[in-house]
Amino acid sequence: MAFENSPFRQGGASGYGAPTGYARSQVEVDQGLRAFMLGVYNNMIVGLGISGLVALGINMAAVTKTGAGRLALTPFGQFMYASPFKWLVMLAPLAFIFVFSMRMERMSAASARTTFFAFAAVMGASLSTILLVYTGASVVQVFFITAAAFAGLSLYGYTTSRSLSGMGSFLMMGLIGLVIASLVNIFLASSALQFAISAIGVLIFAGLTAYDTQKLKEMYVYGNFDGETAAKVSVVGALTLYLDFINMFQFLLSLMGNRNN
Repeated sequence: MAFENSPFRQGGASGYGAPTGYARSQVEVDQGLRAFMLGVYNNMIVGLGISGLVALGINMAAVTKTGAGRLALTPFGQFMYASPFKWLVMLAPLAFIFVFSMRMERMSAASARTTFFAFAAVMGASLSTILLVYTGASVVQVFFITAAAFAGLSLYGYTTSRSLSGMGSFLMMGLIGLVIASLVNIFLASSALQFAISAIGVLIFAGLTAYDTQKLKEMYVYGNFDGETAAKVSVVGALTLYLDFINMFQFLLSLMGNRNN
């Protein structure tokens, strides 16, 4: 499971939204909201693209085929996945999240965006291992299934008039339980429990996608952001939706992916 603890999830954007000194008309709110959400999705899509390219590039350099057609690690692959350096690859995304959490308030929008894209690159390096485990065709197939599901869920969160705030608290409790179950299964290595974790994980991050989208919309509508603040919050929102997408993708891949021989 990808690390899921964005500043947005922690309420790190709560300090934003100071009044700009004038009341906005409904037309201004609608136009600003469209631009704000477009910025969120654009940043998220660029982040996903960076992660995908980094993962693919590392996999191409790290893996080769033997004469018998089996996969084998190159010297670079041995360094990436079979040396102590692998721990740096695994833990680096966590370090970036901590930087985001601690320094977001002091960052400019441009610095926040650069940090997010650097995080996406590091996450791509961490995710490159899935191309060792699953076939390329199944990874692509599950990616597009995730993209379609994410688009529908995010659209629902954006357009529904029903408040999803109550669901958010329930999903966060479920997320904590999911993390605990995942840690327990490291020692149990139960395939049945792993299947249950993956199925529940898909449901939790599907719900969080809709909830986080609605929360972003409400933050903009009621926050009355200035331009710089709106740009910075859009990066935090992109990070949150990026993590929702990545986690849902990984859980779906665990359920539906075809493994390499």
